[in-house]
Amino acid sequence: MSIRTLTRLLLLPALLLAAVGCGHGGGKVTRVVEYHCLLPDSVRLQPGDVLFRRGEGFTSQVVLAADREGNYSHTGIVVDSCGTLLVVHAVPGEPDFEGDPDRVKADRPEHFFSTEFTSIGEVCRPADSTVASRAAEVAWQAYRRHTLFDHDFDDADTTRFYCTELIAHAFSRAGVDVVQGRSHHINLPTMQTDCVFPSDIYESDFLQSIAVF
Repeated sequence: MSIRTLTRLLLLPALLLAAVGCGHGGGKVTRVVEYHCLLPDSVRLQPGDVLFRRGEGFTSQVVLAADREGNYSHTGIVVDSCGTLLVVHAVPGEPDFEGDPDRVKADRPEHFFSTEFTSIGEVCRPADSTVASRAAEVAWQAYRRHTLFDHDFDDADTTRFYCTELIAHAFSRAGVDVVQGRSHHINLPTMQTDCVFPSDIYESDFLQSIAVF
């Protein structure tokens, strides 16, 4: 089952409520929204830093509804591409062009933490910089392979990744289990599976928060 189907199943009551309870007469109003980056200029990112963000979109609300222990709906990892720091993350619904499939992407930090996608954010740093660099390289190679997003949330399938699966896999390949056995069970008529949520990564003893914004 795709994440879009999961979204519809979990948010159907909210969508119905919005349809019947938010009708306002009059014509359509168009707003011009200006976005900015929430990441403070004082924060100096390093390869292997794990970034967390909380969005306000439907997909983010699905994750937050299921991950009741967590404050964040998405995560990524910082990589160094020839001296330019980028954020590698597996994300659905953020195409760079028409027909762009859901996949592992590499975005600039100011894009990852743009208010278009983020209401709050946090930067966590691994305890070991060598492990962090190795994990970043694993994630970078997943991006270079054009790895697709894992809509089945199958941790056993390393040919595709969902957002937290990518982070867990990268650190596992670098020699550290950041999940430490934590996971959440999804119990729906069309899906029965265990998957890693942002809080499962966030609670890792290997990560230390260095900035919240």
